[in-house]
Amino acid sequence: MASAISANRAELIAIANSVATEKMIDKSIVIEAMEEAIQKSARNRYGTENDIRAKLDPNTGELSLWRVVEVVEEVEDYFKQVDLKQAEKLQPGSKLGDFIVDPLPPVDLGRIDAQSAKQVIFQKVRDAERERQYEEFKDRAGEVITGVIKSVEFGHVIVNLGRAEGVIRRDQQIPREAARVGERVRAIISKVERQNRGPQIFLSRANPDFMRKLFAQEVPEIYDGIIEIKAAARDPGSRAKIGVISHDGSIDPVGACVGMKGSRVQAVVQELQGEKIDIIPWSEDTATFVVNALQPATVSRVVIDEEENRIEVVVPDDQLSLAIGRRGQNVRLASQLTDSQIDIMTEEESSVKRQKEFAERSKMFEDELDVDETLSQLLVAEGFTVLEEVAYIDMAELAAIEGFDEELAEELQSRAAEALERREEAARSERRELGVEDALAEIPHLTEAMLVVLGKGGIKTLDDLADLATDELIAKKRTEQRRRDGTVNRRKREEDQGGVLGEFGLSEEQGNEIIMAARAHWFEDEDDAGSDDSGDSDNGEAADADTSQ
Repeated sequence: MASAISANRAELIAIANSVATEKMIDKSIVIEAMEEAIQKSARNRYGTENDIRAKLDPNTGELSLWRVVEVVEEVEDYFKQVDLKQAEKLQPGSKLGDFIVDPLPPVDLGRIDAQSAKQVIFQKVRDAERERQYEEFKDRAGEVITGVIKSVEFGHVIVNLGRAEGVIRRDQQIPREAARVGERVRAIISKVERQNRGPQIFLSRANPDFMRKLFAQEVPEIYDGIIEIKAAARDPGSRAKIGVISHDGSIDPVGACVGMKGSRVQAVVQELQGEKIDIIPWSEDTATFVVNALQPATVSRVVIDEEENRIEVVVPDDQLSLAIGRRGQNVRLASQLTDSQIDIMTEEESSVKRQKEFAERSKMFEDELDVDETLSQLLVAEGFTVLEEVAYIDMAELAAIEGFDEELAEELQSRAAEALERREEAARSERRELGVEDALAEIPHLTEAMLVVLGKGGIKTLDDLADLATDELIAKKRTEQRRRDGTVNRRKREEDQGGVLGEFGLSEEQGNEIIMAARAHWFEDEDDAGSDDSGDSDNGEAADADTSQ
């Protein structure tokens, strides 16, 4: 019997060692799982109401089993409590409130108990293995890793990474790339998430950062930090652009990335299934970088609108299709590379647009300031676009315009101020007709024109405004210009709804202040309610006092 017991002990330890080694987890976790399984089986045998503990010696395999009971004066729960008399038998010197140990004989695991114990151990080991995988990969996002394709399920590629599995989702694969089971594949770890079914390791071959990492592996100067990839954009499997800069004046960044006879860039191209890569010198000057990014097209002029984050690029008529690229690919990649919206137009289109804007602004100044056409055109030619610029510009600067004097400048500013007041009054009347509360006019940063837009959007009370998130209030509408078949016809498509006041260019800080000001009355109401409660309490106490008297 003794030999059988020692054999069982040896077998338990051998199993624990084997599982820990195979699953690459701590042996103590396996021992803990075994103890939990034995405890569960013992509770089934002695009663689930008992607080039963098990201890398995990790060296000898010796098993100890006991029940924990509390010493009480009067027993209410016979499974977990004992009186002083019984406690004295179990552990001499016990006192009330002590928790003592009641040893139990070992249990023989029946077939059902053994199966249950096996499930407990497997679950515990599986959880430990998942936690080990998550801890191993959670900080490795952005790392290029190599694995073997295990299977392809619903278009998603499952990759064996050795100690774990990763997935390349369909939208993160290079289009038209064939995934064959058993082939080795390289990808970048895009993110690692902890989920109920275990850690999910998401891989990507379409991410621009994957191309960056490949260049770092092929170009020592990038790995060493001498050359830096400042921007990257990809149309996976088709074309890509990268903007590079050298921190060493003696090294050409483009030449270093291309390599001798194109060897370095070709290595990356082959890994990306023939994706054509344009390597562009990066520049701090946005206009210069845009010109470089639109290569091989020739650019005539660049106009940058920093507030709207838009760039207007004018090209010769014969360069239009080249600048746009097949299906808009060239301009789309250039937009991603510069992180700006690029609008491409021909010289003729640009001229028509400027003439239209010039005429519209001239007519506006002519009507609002009650001046002749010549004077209004002169203001536009000097760069004035809105009434506010005329009203609030420094008087001396306005008078310094050729043909102006201080008297004319003062009169123009006075008329501009009056025109703005008329606009404000008209907007105020419209706002009130829409039913927008006067309380909204007290909110900082909100003009009457903004209040009209809010009213048209159904936001008429402080609560209506307070219910909005900042993005819902100020987010700008983004549009994309599309061209087909190289023609100059253009149509705009809204990419998102934008905020209610997106057209006014409010900053995020201003948006937050508006929302918080609108919500201020909520907190005042809470304070008032608290004061009313305390007041009622005081009145009640006073009434009681009067009654007692």
